[in-house]
Amino acid sequence: MASSIRDQAYTDGDVDTNFSNARTLNEIADERFSRRQTIVGGMTASLSAFLGTTLLTACSSDDTGTFPSQTIVNAGQDAATSAGRLVTLAPTITNSGAFSVDQIAGPTVTLTNNGTTRSFFAPGVSQPTVLTFRIGSNNQFDDINITVNPAQLGFAAVPRTLNDVVTVPAGHNVTVLTRLGDPILPGVPAFANNGTDTNYAGRIGDHGDALYYYGLSAAGVRDDFSSIRGLIVQNHENLNVQYLHPNGPTTTGGVRPAAEAIKEIEAHGVSITEIQDTGNRNWIVINNSALNRRITPNTPMAINGPVRGTAFMQTVASPTGTTCTGTINNCANGFTEWGTNLTCEENWAGYFRRDNSGPGTDNANRTARELTALRRYGVTSNTGNYGWSSVSTTDPIFRRWDARAGTGAPTTDYRNEPNTMGWVVEIDPFNPASTPRKRTALGRLAHEGAWLSNLVEGQRIAVYMGCDSRREYMYKFVSTAAWSNADRNASDRLAVGDKYLDSGTLYVARFNADGTGTWLPLVFGQVPNRPAVGAEPVYVFQSQADILVNTRLAADAVGATPMDRPEWTAVNPANGEIYLTLTNNNAAGRPINGTDAANPRSYVEPVGAGTSAGNPNGHIIRMRETGNLTTATTFTWDIYLFGADSTDASANVNLSGLTTDNDFSSPDGLWFARPQNPSGVGRPLLWIQTDDGAFTDRTNNQMLAALPGRVGDGGARTITNTNGTTATQATFIGAAATAATLRRFLVGPREAEITGVDTTPDGRTLFVGIQHPGENATDPNAPTSNWPANQTGAAPGVRPRSAVVAVTRADGGIVGL
Repeated sequence: MASSIRDQAYTDGDVDTNFSNARTLNEIADERFSRRQTIVGGMTASLSAFLGTTLLTACSSDDTGTFPSQTIVNAGQDAATSAGRLVTLAPTITNSGAFSVDQIAGPTVTLTNNGTTRSFFAPGVSQPTVLTFRIGSNNQFDDINITVNPAQLGFAAVPRTLNDVVTVPAGHNVTVLTRLGDPILPGVPAFANNGTDTNYAGRIGDHGDALYYYGLSAAGVRDDFSSIRGLIVQNHENLNVQYLHPNGPTTTGGVRPAAEAIKEIEAHGVSITEIQDTGNRNWIVINNSALNRRITPNTPMAINGPVRGTAFMQTVASPTGTTCTGTINNCANGFTEWGTNLTCEENWAGYFRRDNSGPGTDNANRTARELTALRRYGVTSNTGNYGWSSVSTTDPIFRRWDARAGTGAPTTDYRNEPNTMGWVVEIDPFNPASTPRKRTALGRLAHEGAWLSNLVEGQRIAVYMGCDSRREYMYKFVSTAAWSNADRNASDRLAVGDKYLDSGTLYVARFNADGTGTWLPLVFGQVPNRPAVGAEPVYVFQSQADILVNTRLAADAVGATPMDRPEWTAVNPANGEIYLTLTNNNAAGRPINGTDAANPRSYVEPVGAGTSAGNPNGHIIRMRETGNLTTATTFTWDIYLFGADSTDASANVNLSGLTTDNDFSSPDGLWFARPQNPSGVGRPLLWIQTDDGAFTDRTNNQMLAALPGRVGDGGARTITNTNGTTATQATFIGAAATAATLRRFLVGPREAEITGVDTTPDGRTLFVGIQHPGENATDPNAPTSNWPANQTGAAPGVRPRSAVVAVTRADGGIVGL
């Protein structure tokens, strides 16, 4: 029944997020004879509202004095719920089986006709919002108001655990989807998982990392709103190399066997795999889908943007410098509104052989500028991570990993091959025949991720990026072209990427002590020469291509703020604020006399029987662009959350007030819920994933759900650091975490990182990546984890595999709310 909305304050506390004077069920029952009714016959039509797990039912009239042929329409008692909860309207109609339900007020929702009931998910809202529905039968009507409050976390916190399974809250289900080695191309045999398997170019790769779900229609074409069929695009960062071979990797006389090396190479890259919901969110992998694809370090790539065709990119394999081969160490990601995937090349430098000293060095064949750049990026290994270049001096699959310069021209060897890595790569997941494009305008880094700003018609696009190493920087790219909604559904998706990602301005962030910040342009003519550092000479930039290839040197030169391992970026879909995980730092990278306002902690953390110093637990910083404009050159910031072990951390370490239900360390993965469903609207849900070594004596790595506020919801604070001595540091800290705003949702198996997260557009299936379980084993036949084989029962001796899981609610609701 419709009634006036009471003018009472809304409380966003830990327990009660409804109006403070909401009536009890007894009060509702006391009113059952006095409620407004429309009487046409001798019985009462009642309406029930099922709100989450709460049933609010209007009582039927006991009045027998009405005329037997008349009908009463009774809409039921007004009720309250929160965003994302399932609401079911269940009228009882007498003398007329048919009835109608029309929404007459509030944000429009989609009503599902269940026959005798109608249901909908409460929309995302930022403040209490009333939805009014009119129930009609035989031209008689009654209304009901449903008050929707902002989102609340809808699960009990998962305790810390060291169990060797994926643990989720009660009332949730876990299904293992794609796993290392699963065949996804025709003719590839089933995975034996004993080290004898080959052809990883047709299988799911190792170390699954960032992922994204791209919807498909029934016809198998792009459908951004499909929640029952889609593609999972996942990065494959690195290897648990010990498990890829029967008894681990081998080397004979310093030479790797070709058969082992090719498996290791192919297990890197990106996989694109079709999945389908067979009903009620029971997902299966379509192993023979025509859209399935593996992109590996051997896949042909195009070089796009300002560095295309320059001398920096010329090799014996690409004398023109316009193409290159493959992508590697793909870590975090991004997606575009025009339907493409962005994969980011992170720790690529160590794969190349380029002796920095000793008898194998090529220093005599390099200029001083080249040597400075190579050392700044860490291309200094005597063998390369896996020794692939040792296999052959002629086969380009292996030879290309030898970056030593000969005495001839750059087109006679692979000295420039490292310059072809370290980029953001754009992929069209819907077209297996398309050639991925390296977007050089976004700079060459240890790219962790590349997340786009909220797109606004007529406003230029921004891409926010972290460079994942200690004391590296945060970057922003701003497109030259302004966004046009007409490009959202263009048929040539990579051509749209050419428009927005090949021309623009690259910036790096400087965080000021007063809570403001500046975006410093990395533009030739505006970037000074990088001064001498230690034994390194002055670096003189010669072109914009030089700045983009050697972006770290340019960021050094303009005075950007060195950060505590900048990793994933995320953009709040409701207000455009930017979040960045700062995973951790060590004592050398963040000494007690080397803190600043944006990286304020230096302390000693107990870890088991030992300690870890610096900022071992990390933090998450957030930013708001001035005027909420992507083109802004200034911003404000605060620190959203600090990681800490709540059991033994002091108040100067546990600055966010964490408890055992939400403490964490080393935040890494970061993702806001999709605005296509209520969890991404109003006060969007934020998922936080960890990659930790300082907290694993307490719990395996984890994923938390959060409901963040806004930049500036806390205040200024001066903390006291203790790390050998003591020192103070002023900073800006967001509102403290509470049980209502931060809870642990998932804990992974042993020795695994939790990385990669997305949902279906309707928010009812959550996809999560589980990377490198059992990574610390030295003997592959004595694994330290048996996951995922043991997710549903013991599996002793089975080798672990990275995998993607689908998490759903048993009641079919939106995960997290």
